[in-house]
Amino acid sequence: MIDVRDVAFRYPYGVEALRGVSLRIREGEFVLIMGENGAGKTTLIKHFNGLLKPTRGAVLVDGVDTRETTVATLARKVGLVFQNPDHQFFCESVEDEIRFALENFGFERRAIEERTRWALEFFGLAAYRRRSPFLLSGGEKKRLAMASILVWGPKYVVLDEPTIGQDYDQKQRLIRLLRRLREEGKTIVLTTHDVEFAADCGQRVVLMKGGRILADGDVGSVLTDPALLKEASILPPQVTQISLALSDVGFPKVYDVSEARRAIITYVREGHWPS
Repeated sequence: MIDVRDVAFRYPYGVEALRGVSLRIREGEFVLIMGENGAGKTTLIKHFNGLLKPTRGAVLVDGVDTRETTVATLARKVGLVFQNPDHQFFCESVEDEIRFALENFGFERRAIEERTRWALEFFGLAAYRRRSPFLLSGGEKKRLAMASILVWGPKYVVLDEPTIGQDYDQKQRLIRLLRRLREEGKTIVLTTHDVEFAADCGQRVVLMKGGRILADGDVGSVLTDPALLKEASILPPQVTQISLALSDVGFPKVYDVSEARRAIITYVREGHWPS
């Protein structure tokens, strides 16, 4: 479990990015952290692997205080994919970037070869295996950043804005990967502005504003609350906007297309909206 206890954090230049944040992320959960730019999302997740240490309060990962251990030790459990991939790369080729952590963590040669091959194929990077990471396109860099972390199978998978620069097909591939990781019992935390993506794959939403938690609940209740989303400067998913516009004729509040489809089918077959 990742246990955030009344955490405040102030950067050296004076900005107070977190203001008394308390949050528990249990094993196997899928948590989306949402909010406008400057809400504190990235600052918060950088506390999970010890890159940042609380100014006040504490963060415990499986009972270990992040202030009392190293980033290297925490990284074996908490895999963090940065929003800007360039901050993550340092190897000369795509393949070496993927292999690096596996070699550093002491995986056997056969496992390194198998995992590297899987990551190159799954993330569509096999054709670029010899290319410098810094010569990839923005979307390709994002996929490499995810591949280089997910390849070693950390217990906690933390992704900072993973859909930026990704097209529809890549987003769908990412959703399939995240669902597979959930089935394997992984704990997933990601920050995102993409409400459609959140509606498609989320379980729990933590809404942030001004370094504080504004709301914490299941994806359906948070993403269908227009007043709450407005306060957080987030638009509801398009299907939710449509359902709210049709509320005067009894259409239920929904947050994804599958729910809307079920509601319409119920009305067509039975002559009433589902309760």
